[in-house]
Amino acid sequence: KEIRRIPVLREPHHWALSPDGKELLVGDSAGNELLFFDPASFVLLRRMVMSDPYQLGFSPDGRFLVVNGLARAQTDIYDARTYKLIKRIKLKSMPSHLDYAPDSSMVFISLQGSNRMAAIDLRTMTVRWNRPCGPAPAGVLYHDGEVLVADMGADYIAVMDPADGREIRRITTGRGAHQLFLSPDKKLIYVNNRVAGTIVALDAKSLAEVRSYKMPGGPVDIQFAPDGKIWVTMRFAHKVAVLDSKTGDYTTIEVGRSPHGIFLNPQAVATP
Repeated sequence: KEIRRIPVLREPHHWALSPDGKELLVGDSAGNELLFFDPASFVLLRRMVMSDPYQLGFSPDGRFLVVNGLARAQTDIYDARTYKLIKRIKLKSMPSHLDYAPDSSMVFISLQGSNRMAAIDLRTMTVRWNRPCGPAPAGVLYHDGEVLVADMGADYIAVMDPADGREIRRITTGRGAHQLFLSPDKKLIYVNNRVAGTIVALDAKSLAEVRSYKMPGGPVDIQFAPDGKIWVTMRFAHKVAVLDSKTGDYTTIEVGRSPHGIFLNPQAVATP
């Protein structure tokens, strides 16, 4: 059940945990503000003015924080220690989600408004490639030497070559394929199909479908709980679902209008 609300300016969307695990960053995109929380207590520690922080993520090596400004058609690269802006790259249009190469050399950006994907070389701070990938791309996952892109305007995931953006194949999952999440044991990739109202589990090696779950209400983002349950934001239903992946049963929690990103405090979830 809901236990409290924390007022923000206008439109919080996504989050990123700092490399040291001490701060939870939440981007208030329409409010042009970055919020810093204690990830254990959710006490608001500080606020920082930032241009349109829609989606954000730290590089694996902890050097960079990349922030996508969806409404402003820009991707900003910050020093992860000082939060000083290093480079602003204009990307048209609607830079949405992102993921990194494991060695932190590249960051891959879905361009929702132009049906393309872009790769930014973090060594030179330049765009390496910008290629078509399917209608309204959203979620991005670098996995096993390939870039997977969920195409929200279609029913598939585009599999792309990270070196040059060449499309290798397509994996059909369901209408409105929106976001992808690798399971904690790295054996499955869960795909939320927002329009179809389903969650599809793919084998992480073959990308073959293993199981599908019905979840009407626009499933969007996922977090994995220590007890094995999967927490899912239901954007159209204004709820969060708690899914038992073994049975397919789920319960829901009312949370308010258009829930998007979700973060779990593992200690709180594990407490009886």
